[in-house]
Amino acid sequence: MLKQRVITAIVLLAVLLPALFYRTPIPFSALALLMIAAGAWEWGRLNAIGQAGSLGLAALCVLACGVAWQGGLLDKPLTLLWTLAGAAWVLGGAWLLRSGVAGWPRIPRGLRLGAGLVALWLAWLAIAQARVRGVEFLLSILVLVWVADIFAYFAGRGLGGRFSKGKLAPSISPGKSWEGVWGGMVGVVVLSLAWVFWGGETLYSLLARRHGLAVMLLAVVFMAAMSVVGDLVESLIKRSAGVKDSSGLLPGHGGVLDRVDALLPTLPLAMLLASL
Repeated sequence: MLKQRVITAIVLLAVLLPALFYRTPIPFSALALLMIAAGAWEWGRLNAIGQAGSLGLAALCVLACGVAWQGGLLDKPLTLLWTLAGAAWVLGGAWLLRSGVAGWPRIPRGLRLGAGLVALWLAWLAIAQARVRGVEFLLSILVLVWVADIFAYFAGRGLGGRFSKGKLAPSISPGKSWEGVWGGMVGVVVLSLAWVFWGGETLYSLLARRHGLAVMLLAVVFMAAMSVVGDLVESLIKRSAGVKDSSGLLPGHGGVLDRVDALLPTLPLAMLLASL
């Protein structure tokens, strides 16, 4: 398993890094579109619409992203769109987690499919816009989610259960603890402060310049919390579907949705904060 994970990670980096650092955003945006389309295919499978239906959903996702790209949306602030997306993730995520695994099948399948397609489209649009702003700006968003996840893992392993009485969401993801969440938030605070003082054109420096360090820190903690929401929502859906991974597209890592679940709410929120 470890060997598979390492090989897959090396192959992904070999493809992603040249596209990310290319002189124009086009290769990275196209590669991100391919990944999001794969995520749409997985979404169809998780909602049991069959192979043909899942491929159709992926094609529809590609079409929606292509229309946005050709329509010039990558260069527009889209503040209203990001505001609606952020509100939907906050309210919808809270409602889904409160409803639990049993509540997911009660949502009409058409609504589930449509909501997932919109979430994936928004994630692609946000990551493509972030790349248009600059490589360092995009990395500051991606690294925030990765650092939150890494710090949460080690804090959960080392401190889980020592300060809190119960698990974070035992019926959805029994391994996650409140200590892990707090550890992830500490990690993003350290990351954002270090990057602001180091300099560069990042989301952190943009927020600090416009609103001050206090607001910047609140913003990164909020995004870290929403990355946990994205992770838990995908875990809830997989548990309802009775599967461990969204697919086997990435050997050793599961599926695309398993790798981007925390980014789905975080990317639109980051672009909202940047556009205000």
